[in-house]
Amino acid sequence: MSPPATAAVPLRCGAAVAAHDTRHAPGNTLAPHGARVPRGADAPPTRGRFGKMFPGLSHQALSEDAISALLEVIDASASVGENSTIPAGFTYFGQFVDHDITYDATPQSQKLLDPHAATSFRTPRLDLDSLYGSGPRDQPFLYDSRPGKDEGVKLLVGATRPWNGRATLPDLPRNDQRRALIGDPRNDESIIIAQVHLLFIRFHNKVVDYLRAQCCGLSGTELFDEARRVVCWHYQWIVVHDLLRRYVGEELLKSVLRAGETFTSEEDVPFIPVEFSGAAYRFGHSMVRDSYNVNAGRRGVPIFAEEDNPSELAHLGGFRRLPRGLVIDWSFFFESTTRRPQSSLAIDTYLAAPLRELPVNVDAERNSLALLNLRRASMLDLPTGQAVADAMDEPRLDAAQLRLDEVRIASSELRGELLDATPLWYYVLREAAALTDGRRLGPVGGRIVAKTLVGLLLSDSQSYLAQDPGWRPELPGADGDFTMADLVRFTEGQTPAGVA
Repeated sequence: MSPPATAAVPLRCGAAVAAHDTRHAPGNTLAPHGARVPRGADAPPTRGRFGKMFPGLSHQALSEDAISALLEVIDASASVGENSTIPAGFTYFGQFVDHDITYDATPQSQKLLDPHAATSFRTPRLDLDSLYGSGPRDQPFLYDSRPGKDEGVKLLVGATRPWNGRATLPDLPRNDQRRALIGDPRNDESIIIAQVHLLFIRFHNKVVDYLRAQCCGLSGTELFDEARRVVCWHYQWIVVHDLLRRYVGEELLKSVLRAGETFTSEEDVPFIPVEFSGAAYRFGHSMVRDSYNVNAGRRGVPIFAEEDNPSELAHLGGFRRLPRGLVIDWSFFFESTTRRPQSSLAIDTYLAAPLRELPVNVDAERNSLALLNLRRASMLDLPTGQAVADAMDEPRLDAAQLRLDEVRIASSELRGELLDATPLWYYVLREAAALTDGRRLGPVGGRIVAKTLVGLLLSDSQSYLAQDPGWRPELPGADGDFTMADLVRFTEGQTPAGVA
């Protein structure tokens, strides 16, 4: 949603917003992507907990036969095609946003034993605590610690392995076992998401340089706080006006912004709706491509390795040093130059081949991601797609729109069961495919996603929407708007005037 062009608001040098509360820093426990089960979804939400957007609605209660039949429908799905309205970079920026607001560090075995004690250890705010951790004082390993003007002000940048006398390139900072030293270990699970995180580290550091040049009186803690405020507000703007506009469409986004709804407990504590985290926001899985063009020299690189001992350039798997040949040219992922970036896949029930049989290091049983999503929804007692549509006064999708009449299903009873109680994740995907040709989310999925993200901003007293709803992006080149392409250009492009 492009705002009216206005002059950039002058930087508020010396008037930094207070640092966000980021005491819930993550640990190092990882669960298979798609299999994390937040505990306590139906307990009264408290600080850091998940809750329900529709607590009174009927939940998904499908038989095993119905789930198996639905998996057959998914396996037989053909892709609607590519989605030129959503460049491929937004698949992974969307994942970065998810990691910013949700984290459950409880071991998987405890989650399965105790599905009613759910805690999100990520603050339910779009405050980039996945980037900043709990700050330079509490987590100094995330920050530049060399004596001088950048100590505790800039985030730490690592380097690629030296090769053949050539200069190193930026990478995530890593220990001697190659593990990334970052606020959220999930942001190293693929080469692409790792470089999104690295891009934001470098964005923060570039903002520090810019503020230092523009606001000569700032240094130390004041400079860090103001840089974080500028970074967070521009990031939040991108989430609303670039990410959500593409995901849900301009009209739906406008209506959600006008409504101004938040999701808080009786104690007025924000929470993440499980309808969002366990179903609607998982639409991004359908946007994942089998492979990506990373730069001009490396095209069609698979997301997962196809052999047991692959070469470092043969896949985009993470938890390793960044190979020089896989350094991303962001013009292949965002509209940062005249190059047309590669597209995401359309939003539908088709999943890329690597997601239909996950690698053993992602899921030991090599299940499909669809099965993990359906199991997760059942554990969370999520409402059905039809129940949510009714609650939103939206017409229910019919059998044809849900593709329940196109694929052989064992019996009419199973077909009827699925038509009355379609899992919300599948419903959201079919709604997008049937109503928008997969270009964006439909009214049910779109409202869940937009209301959650906008609601988190409205309930955060430090966000730009809560502090200054009339604020407009203020960095060079913003001109009243700021997109991921602008962030790339600012971070990697021409140096702003006055910056050494």
